[in-house]
Amino acid sequence: MKRIFLLGPSLFIGVGIILTFVEYDFLIGLGWDPISAVTTDWPSGLALGPYGLWMSATFILSGFIMFIFAPRLHLDLGPGAASQLGSILLTVSGLAMAGLAFDVDPTFRSTPATWHGVLHDMSFVLLGLTLLPAMILLGKAFRDDPRWHDLGIYTWVTVAIAIPAFFLKGFAFYIFLIAFVVWNEIIAIGYYRLQR
Repeated sequence: MKRIFLLGPSLFIGVGIILTFVEYDFLIGLGWDPISAVTTDWPSGLALGPYGLWMSATFILSGFIMFIFAPRLHLDLGPGAASQLGSILLTVSGLAMAGLAFDVDPTFRSTPATWHGVLHDMSFVLLGLTLLPAMILLGKAFRDDPRWHDLGIYTWVTVAIAIPAFFLKGFAFYIFLIAFVVWNEIIAIGYYRLQR
């Protein structure tokens, strides 16, 4: 079971990269550009393409892995307000990531918003509102635990990089995504090593 936690971030990046190449022309048709319009229906728009079920399944599976990982991380870190609240927020982040499986409404459209597009957008907002605070709190919990101590500063540096990148959008969105995915993978590796 411990190894499955290592899968979530790698799966998300791997499927995202493969589908971006496979659905490249489809994404361009949505208005996406890998340099100037990075966040125009990417990566969510991948779920609208011909192989979109793979992206939807990836959102669900990656979110579920985060959802079950967060309480385990809390148990490993032990009691404490930062550990408990950080883990709760990370659990909600997992649910929000799974909620991204609701199909996004294309940015450029002539039709009104759909119920699934609204749910997708709400999931994205919830992910942003819970993930970064979870990381800040877990950074403190890591600093308070000698076994995780070195990952505290790393977590806070990641947040310091990710916050402006999240709000700047454009090309900076790649930085946000990479920072978040790498952090997730490093925390999962740390957990795996400690459990061994």
